[in-house]
Amino acid sequence: MQNLLPAGWKPPIGYANGIAAEGRIVFIAGQVGWNAQQQFESEDIVPQFRQALQNVLAVLKVAGGEARHICRMTAFCCDKPAYMAARRQLGAIWRELMGTH
Repeated sequence: MQNLLPAGWKPPIGYANGIAAEGRIVFIAGQVGWNAQQQFESEDIVPQFRQALQNVLAVLKVAGGEARHICRMTAFCCDKPAYMAARRQLGAIWRELMGTH
């Protein structure tokens, strides 16, 4: 994959302006913060985020992929105050599971 950054542009933080990729395309959808038995172990946003991201990576692994192969991800949160309060923790989980990608 190649990050697309026009000359002179400041690198964005937390996203990519564009990515050029070759090869197989895998679509993953519907991953929420429950475990493999479809049970929520917590009502808190932080452990649910961790579990949802782990679920995405588990499905991707079945296709032979890794976190570094993800080109785009959309996350939905219905509790903005909880999200805003947990941003540091969510960022730490992202870096732990996704690395610098």
